[in-house]
Amino acid sequence: MAEGTKDGVWPVPDVLAYLAGTWRVERTVRDLAGGAAGHFEGTTVFKPLDAGGPLDVCGLLHEESGVFTWQGVARPAERTLRFLPGPTPGTADVRFADGRPFHGLDLSGGRHVADHPCAADLYRGEFTVRDADHWRTVWRVGGPAKDLLLTTDYARVV
Repeated sequence: MAEGTKDGVWPVPDVLAYLAGTWRVERTVRDLAGGAAGHFEGTTVFKPLDAGGPLDVCGLLHEESGVFTWQGVARPAERTLRFLPGPTPGTADVRFADGRPFHGLDLSGGRHVADHPCAADLYRGEFTVRDADHWRTVWRVGGPAKDLLLTTDYARVV
């Protein structure tokens, strides 16, 4: 087990400081109902929303880009999120690019579970920090419109 880990997870006292920088991203997407599978490879950059202020005041802009392959067809893909300072020090309030709320994020214990209702579907994400340079998200999406499992591994680019 790496130094600083507890029970295989790495506690993060300040999520915004931890995420800042560039990460290599690999994601698998499985349609549990239909059996189809896809894969995303790319990069996520967490950069200050306002270069003039500290992270704990302005937050981070999350910009992800890469190639998503679904059933053998590869297409460019990108998304943008905002990671704003959360209600308690060291946490984050994650929002979509247009400002709508997505979920909270507290990695002080190295692991966090978040729910996001979307119409009649429920997105449940588990975030696990493995060490100083690796973390993972697993989103289970269930409801009348979707039955998906999305697993994303992040590795810091140094």
